[in-house]
Formats: sequence, structure tokens, C-alpha cells
Amino acid sequence: MSTTPITVHRPSPSGGRRVTAHHHGQDEILGVAYSDHDLLVFLDRAGVPDPETALDDPAWIEWRGGRAHQWDAA
Repeated sequence: MSTTPITVHRPSPSGGRRVTAHHHGQDEILGVAYSDHDLLVFLDRAGVPDPETALDDPAWIEWRGGRAHQWDAA
């Protein structure tokens, strides 16, 4: 289980990455991001105070199964 509030999961075979938020002991799917812009929208909706800074902050986001900012199929 992630200790960070936002997890960006591995790229899917068709591209894009599932994004989840850990809140009150549960994971909530925020959507599938296909770009940094999509992820910024999800972070903003989730109430992250400074989404652009959070993109590369491991205290906010855990990138799993691929490089950070990699959106195409693995």
C-alpha cells in the first residue's frame, strides 16, 4: 500500500495511466491520465494545494511501473 496520497500506476498496454488517491484508508480512482495536463487536472480536483510542484514531489505522488511522466504503453 502506498504511503503517498496519489499513485500513478504503470502505463496500460493501450497507453495512459490509472491515477488513484489514498484518502481515509481507501483508494479512489481519479481517472486515467494520458499526459501531465490530465494528471494536473486530477490533482487540482483532489485538492492538492500546488499541483504543478506536486508532480515531482515523492511526498505527494508515487510513480509505479514506469518512468515519471511516461504516458505511452510500456
